[in-house]
Parts: sequence; structure tokens; C-alpha cells
Amino acid sequence: MFLSPISTGSIAGIGGGAFNPFWMNPGNVVGQDASHLCSPADAELLSVSVHRDVVEPFRDLHAAAANEGFDVSILSGFRSFEKQLSIWNRKARGELAVLDSSARPLDITTLSPRELTVAILRWSALPGASRHHWGTDIDVFDATARPSGYEIELIPGEYENGGFFAPFSEWLDARIANGTSFGFFRPYDRDRNGVAPERWHLSYAPVSTPFAHMLSPDLLRQTIQSADMMLKDVVLTNLDEIITRFVTNTNPNVP
Repeated sequence: MFLSPISTGSIAGIGGGAFNPFWMNPGNVVGQDASHLCSPADAELLSVSVHRDVVEPFRDLHAAAANEGFDVSILSGFRSFEKQLSIWNRKARGELAVLDSSARPLDITTLSPRELTVAILRWSALPGASRHHWGTDIDVFDATARPSGYEIELIPGEYENGGFFAPFSEWLDARIANGTSFGFFRPYDRDRNGVAPERWHLSYAPVSTPFAHMLSPDLLRQTIQSADMMLKDVVLTNLDEIITRFVTNTNPNVP
């Protein structure tokens, strides 16, 4: 049970300001404690829960996008450890598709346990290590460009090369490049031989950075050891390599 909150102090914000101090404990970091999240009213307005200090910056981003004809909507925000564990286990059992690097389904019966673990990690975070646990990371799309009845897949083809959300994605590129993205950046902006590029995934740096620093190998190992998790032995045996390749191997250009 996680009891001792750790103060991060004031976090430097956009334009040199300071965010109110916020508290987080190890349970917040690994998705087992939701005390860092926004109010139910804000969650209803956004359609998802996010970290309480992400609400206002997202509203700013939404307003800037609206001026250019985009309707920034969040498909996925906070994700609990149990939710991430369910995704992981269903993929390991073959109940959800496991994709190759080109986002095409793999035949997992041909893969060794280690190969399957790596394949899952290309597109799905390790339970306990998902940035979505923090409520700072969101998967976004342009609601104005979404065809009626279309179920978003969050695959590269939707955001690149003439995809539905390519214009919105290109607008985000420009905002991030010129420092006007209100603290949001893409942690998986390109392929670093870890997590596949995710142009839909934004992270709010002023709060996600302290969370990333708090996620230690010992905390992650402890969390996984106590979980009913498929491929657990493989993960624990290779945890240091997994952390280096799939957890900390992110975009270093943090605003």
C-alpha cells in the first residue's frame, strides 16, 4: 500500500510561470492511485480523466486549434494499472491484435515468449510503466475530420500520408516546433527502436517529467511482481533492457 506522498514542489510552467505544487505518490506513478486526477466535472467535459494540472493547458490547446478549424478531442487519457494489465493480458492470450512495426497483425503462435513480449511493447506500454497512468498523456484526434461512424484505430495511416487527421497532425507539428503547444510534446515522435511512433500521443511536459523521474526500476519491478500478468517471468528477467528500450527511450526534446 502506498502511503507517503512526495512533494515535487513548484514546477516551472509556460512563460516562466509556476504551476501550483502538486503531490504524487508511487501509486499515482504506476496507475494504482487516482488521487492526482481532475474533478468529475472536468472529466465529463473532456470525456476522459486527466491529471488536474492538464485541464487548463488542454483547454488552451483546444482554443488555439479551434481558431484553425480543428476540434481537438481526447480518445484516451488516464488509464489505470488494471486497465493496462487487461490490455496486456488480452494481447498475450491472442484476444487482441498484436501488430508488427507497420501496424499489421502478427500470428503470435509463431513467436517465442520473448518475441511476443517485444511485439506487444512496440504498441502497448508495460503495465506500471504506461505514461497514461500519470494522466499527463493523451491520445488526440480532430473530431471535425472524423467520418460519421468511423471507429478510430490510432494507427499511422490515420495521421500521415493523407489520413483523416493528417492536417491536424501537421498543425501540431508546427505548434510543437515553434514552442506554442502549451507544454505538450510527442514522446514517441519517431522510431527509436522502442515504442513505435505515435503521432496521436501528446504528453504535458511540466507534469509528466517529474512522473518520469519518479518511475524507478525497483518500483516497477515490485508492481509487476505482485500482478497476475501474462509473460511476467520474461518481463522480469529482461526488465532492465525493457526499461531502456521501451520506457525511457523517448523524445529528448522536452519543452
